Order: sequence, then C-alpha cells, then structure tokens
Amino acid sequence: MSSILTNSSAMVALQTMKSINSNLSQVQSEISTGKSVSTARDNAAVWAISKVMESDVKGFKGISDSLSLGSSTISVARQAAETVTDLLTEIKGKIVAAQEDNVDRTKIQTDISALRDQIGSVVGAAQFNGLNLVDGSQTTVDVLSSLDRSASGVSASKITVTAQDLSVGGYAANDVFSASTGGTISGAGDTFVLSLDAAGGTDDITIADGTTAWAAGDKITMRVGDKTASYTVTASDITSGANTVPDLIAVGMKNAIDALGISGLTVDYDSGSPGQLAFTNDGTTDLAVSGQFKNAGSGGLGALSSIDVSTASGADSALTAIEGMIQTSIDAAAEFGSTQKRIDIQADFVGKLSDSLKAGIGTMVDANMEEASARLQALQVQQQLGVQALSIANQSPQSILSLFR
Repeated sequence: MSSILTNSSAMVALQTMKSINSNLSQVQSEISTGKSVSTARDNAAVWAISKVMESDVKGFKGISDSLSLGSSTISVARQAAETVTDLLTEIKGKIVAAQEDNVDRTKIQTDISALRDQIGSVVGAAQFNGLNLVDGSQTTVDVLSSLDRSASGVSASKITVTAQDLSVGGYAANDVFSASTGGTISGAGDTFVLSLDAAGGTDDITIADGTTAWAAGDKITMRVGDKTASYTVTASDITSGANTVPDLIAVGMKNAIDALGISGLTVDYDSGSPGQLAFTNDGTTDLAVSGQFKNAGSGGLGALSSIDVSTASGADSALTAIEGMIQTSIDAAAEFGSTQKRIDIQADFVGKLSDSLKAGIGTMVDANMEEASARLQALQVQQQLGVQALSIANQSPQSILSLFR
C-alpha cells in the first residue's frame, strides 16, 4: 500500500546509505591503519590474541639485547683465557730452556716474571661493563635466554655461564706430598711427578699433613696423561674425627681418577698406609702422573707466583706446575667458547622466532590492501548511487503533496 504520509522508499534508501557509510568507514580505517582488526571492537578474540603475541615480541626484543650483552661479556673472557694460554705456553718454553745447566737461569726467571705480570694485567682488564669472568670474583652468571609461555603462565629461561679463576697470587706452598717410592717430589713438597711404564709400571704417592694445617677449600689436582682429576677439602673433612684429612683426600682422589676411565690404570688405596695411593699401569702406553697442591684462597693460576727456575730443582718443579696451569687456562677458554656458541645459537633462534611471531600477528590483524582498495572504490560508487536513490525517494511524496496545496 502506498502512503503519502510515510515515505517507505526514503527509509529504505536511508538504511542503505547508513550501511554503505558504515562499511566505507571500516574500509577507510583499514586503509589508514593497515589493520583489519585495530581495536577489540573489530574482533575481540583475534585482538586479544594479537596483543599477547605483540607483548611476547617486545619481550623477545629485550631477550635479544640480553643475549648480545652476554655474548660480548663471554667473548672478552674467552679472549683473555686464550691470551693467558699463549702466555703460559711461552712461560713453558722458558722453563724447558731452564732445564739445561749451561744457561743463565736468572735471566730466564726475569723473563718468566715479566710474563707472569702480563698475565695478571690481562686477567685484571678482562671485564665487560664491570663484570669480570676470569678473576675469581664470580662463580656463575645467568644470561636471560627465552620466555616460555604455557597454560600455567610465562617463565624465563636462562643460560648459566660458569666463571673461571685465572688470577695470579695468593698462593702458599705446603709440603703435603711427603713420600714416594718412585718419581719425583719437587718444589716445597707441593708438586710431584710419577712415570708409569706400560705393561705393569707401578709407583705410589703419599698425601700427608703439611707444615700448614689443612683448610676448607684446599685442593689437590692430579693429571694422568691428558686427563685431570681433583679433590677439594671441605669443612666436614676438617672436623672429621674418624679419618684424617689425607685419608679422605686419598679416597676422594682414587674415586675421581677411577671416574676418568683410563684404560689399564689401577689406583689402590690401603687404609694401612694412611694417605697413600698406589698406581699400576697395565695399559699399552706409558703414563705420566703429576700432582699439584693449591691452598684455599689462591687464584686458579696462583702457583705461578711460586715458579722459580733460578735453581735446577726449581726448574724441575716449575715444569710440573706449568702443565697443570696451561690445562687450567685451556679448559677455561674451551668452557667460554662452548657457552658463547650456545648463546649465539640462541640469539639467532630468538631473532627468527620474533620474525615468525610478527608474521603470525600480521596474518591475523593486517588488512589486505588490494582488497580494501577495491572495496573502497565499490563503496564510493554505492554511496553516490545511494545519495541519488535517497534524493529520488524524497522527491515522490513531495510531488504528490503539492497537488493538495
């Protein structure tokens, strides 16, 4: 039914115009923001997911910075350890030269002292942003490596960096290696060397109370072939009444050497001979066993301060001690190298993960600009047609009403 009082055509045209304008406003928003979901009003679920992921991307940016800082810090420590290794190797060359009687050992000792001072300088300067991983001031340092999101929440993952002690000084010799049926005890009784022939070579070493009482933190290190075992005295060892400290060290060293799994080597401990370890080499190759005492509080290279090749006996003792210190610096550099490699791998992964998250967020909320442009042109045409339709609808009843005037 037609009516001169109610313009149904105009109302339909007006509703159509409102729909066109609403769609046009949405398309213009997509084009101006570049997003199909820019507010929670557009799509609450997708918007919420995208915001959580965007916060994760922001967090991974911070993690990337943390990994870069950690890698740089470890790089400084690794370079220091490698430099110290080179300097110790040079010192070893000097010590080997001092084994000859027809040399000026005093001048050689002067060179060794200069190299030792240089090692101290390298260790002291090996800091990054105030953090030194080679001077013994740190034990472990954590580097933030990841954010792990699960149903229970978000947790941070860290890569633990083990600091190394390559400091020089604080060493005090102690005559803890008191007797041996073979081999050589050198220095002030704080080092020894055993030579075990293949196919049955035997020898023994006795660990005893030294002139200075044992203290928690004192350490005995023994190098067998190219492997190293050690035992650190604990506070409970000191207070133990049932066993003497040398016995406890001997048992601990036996267990540590057994754990190395050296083929053909047998280490026996006899409680009837306190502190004595008997070595038997039933293998097919000769083995050298050397030992070093290190007092609590001394640096990892503390024994370097006691090296003195000005005498023949001192040169012999120095040759034993330097081997252990070179291995200490090599182990430190290798540890830093492995950890830095892991951090670099994690940094590369975090970078790729951030890119993947950004791509995922874009897939959910970014607008298709080609589609939006086409829709804008179509809606602009529809808007023009709608304006014309509304104009026509408004003219018809006015024409009818004019007849009654």
